[in-house]
Amino acid sequence: MRSSRLTLALDGALAALPERGDILILRPRGPEEIVPLPNARLRVVQGFRPEHDALAARGYRCFASAAEEEALPPPVAALVCLPRSKAEARALLYHAARRVVPGGPVWVDGQKTDGIDSVLRDLRGHVTLTETVSKAHGKLFGFAAAADALPAVWQASERQVEGGFVTLPGVFSADGPDAASVMLAAALPDKLNGEVVDLGAGWGYLSRAGLSRNGVRKLHLVEAEAAALASARVNVTDPRAMFHWADATTFRLPRGVDHVLCNPPFHQSREADPGLGLAFLRASARLLAPHGTLWLVANRHLPYDRPLSELFRDCAEIGSDTRFRLTRASRPHRP
Repeated sequence: MRSSRLTLALDGALAALPERGDILILRPRGPEEIVPLPNARLRVVQGFRPEHDALAARGYRCFASAAEEEALPPPVAALVCLPRSKAEARALLYHAARRVVPGGPVWVDGQKTDGIDSVLRDLRGHVTLTETVSKAHGKLFGFAAAADALPAVWQASERQVEGGFVTLPGVFSADGPDAASVMLAAALPDKLNGEVVDLGAGWGYLSRAGLSRNGVRKLHLVEAEAAALASARVNVTDPRAMFHWADATTFRLPRGVDHVLCNPPFHQSREADPGLGLAFLRASARLLAPHGTLWLVANRHLPYDRPLSELFRDCAEIGSDTRFRLTRASRPHRP
């Protein structure tokens, strides 16, 4: 999709690509999206660990955050791969407009389902846009970089939410604790003796609740999204916390832990993907010691009963409401 629009753009529909200098790519969803661009000149910022690793494996220079990339000289051009979060999209556009050398092209690309038309309308009030390439249910257009091109309120900044937590644009549940995590936090027992993993920790709401229980020696926050983990480092300051930027479905520790807290995602895109949640369940069983316990919250409609019974010897529903169900699963089976 994106690659087909890029090919048309490079054939002359948009501003010509500068002959020298690095090109900044913000938040591509995979190597196939940026194939038409010259690999050796690209700096790719992708904070989602599985996609970051896939890009690095293809030889791209990858950075977990825009701040990490800023140690290098300014790029001569940028491509913003539009995310679904409007706040994150604006933050990426603001960064690109200030980061690229003045007058250099900033391209913006996204699907209609990403809100590309809304972003296009927003930008028209601030910059002069180049010709638009429309193809494959999406659009690509550009504008000239300038430090003062876009409103300062678009820049990425921490937001304080309920409970004194901070979040960043684009992270899951950026407006405050999600209802499922609140439900699980309230259901945790008074004691969580031993070592704990918060699998898919987000910005740290469940981890802080876990650390408030008696008996916790150590708690591992495992989160694939770098921006969410950066917020978690601010929100969870307990010295027993350990932070891991990692794909939760493949994360491993040297030995089994006593408890796993889990509010697994079930969307890869706009469509539900129960397979993603199942991968979290399998990872939970793998991480636990033979006596360990999984504390799980999930949407009621998700088909987790049978997989849980196959992964654990003991499973029990410990609470529910009209949307979510709480499960305690213990004593994982070993292959």
